[in-house]
Amino acid sequence: MQRPEAEIDLAVAALLIAKTEYPDLDVRDYLERLDGLAADAKVPEGEPLRRLHRLREFLFEELGFRGNAGEYYDPRNSFLNDVLDRRLGIPITLSLVLIEVGRRLGLHIHGIGLPGHFIVGFKRDRCRMLLDPFNGGAILTPEGCQDVVSRLLGRPVELQDEHFAPVTKRPFLIRMLGNLKAIYFKQEAWDKARMVSERLVVLDPVNACEVRDRGLVLANLGALVAAARDWETYLRERPESSDAEAVRARLRRVRQALAALN
Repeated sequence: MQRPEAEIDLAVAALLIAKTEYPDLDVRDYLERLDGLAADAKVPEGEPLRRLHRLREFLFEELGFRGNAGEYYDPRNSFLNDVLDRRLGIPITLSLVLIEVGRRLGLHIHGIGLPGHFIVGFKRDRCRMLLDPFNGGAILTPEGCQDVVSRLLGRPVELQDEHFAPVTKRPFLIRMLGNLKAIYFKQEAWDKARMVSERLVVLDPVNACEVRDRGLVLANLGALVAAARDWETYLRERPESSDAEAVRARLRRVRQALAALN
């Protein structure tokens, strides 16, 4: 992540994230799997939109990549290797498959982080196409995106132009890790949550909330000194935040616990 944006390989980064669950994962094997998908798609040369349609048909109709609506919070949906093996995923990982296979074919597909949902976009001259990989690569209009987001959030949402801006690589990875962190928090899988939180603090160093959340992970692992340090940092940077008093209460309890050990 210290590399310039253009040099970050999203597929490699996503597979390194998967090592949280699969420490012996062979990254090269799955990069070759993506290469193979690009070769097998048999996308003809010619007009880019026709090539995109062929890729969409190959991945979602012929191979059956689809959203795992029934087990949305299964952590396997967040790991690129599992998505390639099972052909099941969540919006962002299915988008990643389309982006990475497309890149190998010279198609510049980009991620779009709508509120509560992730899709992809493709722009060529004045033509823009929006695709929903979670829903079989369905073609969307901006109005259709608004309907999808409103339904997911349970309230009317009016999307603005900025909602359709391409997601660059670091924010893409931050969103992937954020999904995974939420799953591990829900499962109380604190060892795995710690690895995810450490990555998020590195990727998003100005976001004090990631430091706060790492403190919670550390406290649950019994690393009380480190947890207190993170919460002190959070309160120093966000003294008036809406949850500041709750964090202060946690910090007091940790300090009391530490004092009892001395």
